[in-house]
Amino acid sequence: MYHKNLNKNLIKRAYIHDDEYYYKIIRKNVKKYRLEQNYTQQDLADMTDLSREYICDIENDSRNKHVTIAVLGRIAEALRKNIIDFFKE
Repeated sequence: MYHKNLNKNLIKRAYIHDDEYYYKIIRKNVKKYRLEQNYTQQDLADMTDLSREYICDIENDSRNKHVTIAVLGRIAEALRKNIIDFFKE
């Protein structure tokens, strides 16, 4: 709990990384787990009711596509992974 008299310089940041850091890890892991199971982007798209282009956007760093938790959950289920696995470096 924040105390009014607490010196702000003593408060440590509770985070280290920004959103893009985590999106990069998620992108890498979506592709890694997809390839481990020998699925094409189209296979994964069909299993998740997403488009192949959307899967491509998620995996491609240069397209800067941000995946929602709901979409990540669908991908995790299709790849038979726990959603937390997508956040591991």
